Amino acid sequence: MHAERHTPLSARLAAVATTLALLTAGAAVAVTGQVAAAPPADAAPPAAAVDNGLARTPQMGFNNWNSTHCRAEFNEAMVKGIADVFVSQGLKDAGYTYVNIDDCWALPQRDTNGNLVPDPVRFPNGIKAVADYVHSKGLKFGIYSSAGTKTCDVQGFPGGLGHEQQDANLWASWGVDYLKYDNCNNTGADAKQRYTAMANALKATGRPILYSICEWGENQPWNWAADVGNSWRTTGDISDSWSSMIGIAHQNQGLAPYAKPGAWNDPDMLEVGNGGMTDTEYRTHFSLWAQMAAPLLIGSDLRSAAPATLAILKNTDVIAVDQDSLGKQGTVVSSSGGLVVMSKPLADGSRSVTLTNETTSAKTISTTVEAIGIGGASSYALKDLWSKQTGTTTGTISASVPAHGTVMYRVTPGAPVPPPAGIQQVSDLPWTSAINGWGPVERDRSNGEQTADDGRTLTVNGTTYAKGLGTHAASDITYHLGGSCRSFTVDVGVDDESTAGGSVVFRVYRDAALVADSGVRTASDPPRRLSADLTGGTKLRLVVTDGGDGINYDHADWADAKLVCGSGPAAGSHALSDLTWASSANGWGPVERDRSNGEKAAGDGRTLTLNGTTYAKGLGTHAASDITYYLGGSCTKLTATVGIDDESGGTNGSVVFQIYRDATKVADSGRHTGADAARTLTADLTGGLELRLVVTDSGDGVNYDHADWAAPILTCG
Repeated sequence: MHAERHTPLSARLAAVATTLALLTAGAAVAVTGQVAAAPPADAAPPAAAVDNGLARTPQMGFNNWNSTHCRAEFNEAMVKGIADVFVSQGLKDAGYTYVNIDDCWALPQRDTNGNLVPDPVRFPNGIKAVADYVHSKGLKFGIYSSAGTKTCDVQGFPGGLGHEQQDANLWASWGVDYLKYDNCNNTGADAKQRYTAMANALKATGRPILYSICEWGENQPWNWAADVGNSWRTTGDISDSWSSMIGIAHQNQGLAPYAKPGAWNDPDMLEVGNGGMTDTEYRTHFSLWAQMAAPLLIGSDLRSAAPATLAILKNTDVIAVDQDSLGKQGTVVSSSGGLVVMSKPLADGSRSVTLTNETTSAKTISTTVEAIGIGGASSYALKDLWSKQTGTTTGTISASVPAHGTVMYRVTPGAPVPPPAGIQQVSDLPWTSAINGWGPVERDRSNGEQTADDGRTLTVNGTTYAKGLGTHAASDITYHLGGSCRSFTVDVGVDDESTAGGSVVFRVYRDAALVADSGVRTASDPPRRLSADLTGGTKLRLVVTDGGDGINYDHADWADAKLVCGSGPAAGSHALSDLTWASSANGWGPVERDRSNGEKAAGDGRTLTLNGTTYAKGLGTHAASDITYYLGGSCTKLTATVGIDDESGGTNGSVVFQIYRDATKVADSGRHTGADAARTLTADLTGGLELRLVVTDSGDGVNYDHADWAAPILTCG
């Protein structure tokens, strides 16, 4: 972790750049050579988090390297002084726990027994005495080594390679609580093997020791390190400059799917207060690290920290975002021209949102509650986590953001609103929460890459769908039902854009109850229809997990996903024109209630008249027309008199009237012309969820096709 001694960052991340769409310079870089390659095709399945019970939220503390490097001021007095400041300045109360020392704490040679020896000039009382002092303050103590023959400093202090158990036992005897394990002088040995050897050694001591893997992202540790250590560096070393900090943020943003409680992406330590950036830039630094659920390790000398530095580091609202128990890393939801919006789901159902201006002049940055992954409420509370100002919005989130600045909001939805009565496509409804493994959930298109609206037509095994949700494992979408919905149907499958494979499991939950499960679906499987009883449920959750072989190419479609909500018309007989339709389409102007179709303007028809007989109630339409009413299964019969309205001129016009109960045609007039007498249609609607009234031309065009549904009576029980 010492930047001046590492290979260039661009070289170390070349493999990542070709497989992950990392956001750089405020624009999304497309994945090369394949469609929908998120995450990399050769990646191993993300493992479960290491089972040591530590870092259930990202670790917080201090490390001396960024402020001292290997200079003489790194010594026992400094470390004890930092522990004192943690307590006296309220940093301990804010959540900072670990006081860690970095390279150069040991002598260049082990003793005759092969043990590491603390430098007697820097640490005249030894490391255990320092650890004891830190512990006496109610804090924890961390140490540094490298998974090589020597550490990273040019003086060549002893590394841990080949001494794993001996070193781990020594550290445990000193009371060490945290190990940062670097990657220098590793002799080319396999990274996972080297880091696993130390993991096993730490476990064998019996002492809980948080394990921070620091191999700079060289071997894509996000693919293997979760079951080895508690965090893993994803990038090269940070330096105290805007360009270094924001570049590292870009490199870490695309790895959000791999973060989880106990296992975190680590974009390196904080530079806040070291003097190379402005306080505005440091607030951006701190905001983005919290938004990315990154470890928060202070890298400045707190004994001389300015009040502005301490104010940044002690912002408990921002810290709460980093430490949120849900354990989700925030994701980029939009990035254009250096204006970047990130959203992070929080355990209480709210979202943290960062609006970051990477340009050199003030800009207005805007987003919406839907874009950040929440919805379904009539209003949302906003809290600016830096200014502490509060407000509300009905959907838009916007702020003027200074150059290199970040405005950070906590967005909390008010009481959610249940869906309206009827059959609803879920892609037309606001979700209350949406979490997706790769980019945002897409409405009526496939998941695509990481930017919004970059998918294509939903297609499962050659079958295309106009409506639905495009997701990527692991995803979790929640809708508020409020007990008003009865059933859910959907076709599920891996989208055809996953040309290299993919396997997922779709699960539907009514509150906590699993009510439908697809089993494993692969890219070669046809769509599978799922149906779920939602009666009485307050929430619908649509969950996609990987099929057991990792999340590569797991582009998962919820196609033609429909909710049935609410009750149909009350018991009794109803004039259909007195009821509210769910939808209507008409070939000439609007559908008219209790009057003929007329011309194109609303209300320009006349009394419904068929062959000289007038009707007070009914619907005036024009081919081609299609009107839908929601029945909710409560109606039994429809009767109506149908014909061409006399306004068509007596003998002009020809149409066909059809009545559908859901997808079943239950009445058909046959061809009907202006010269024909009116006809009565009767349709059995028993059990139907929807009634559709359809008028088509009879094959000779739509001229004069003014078609009346006269005296339509709906009977419901």
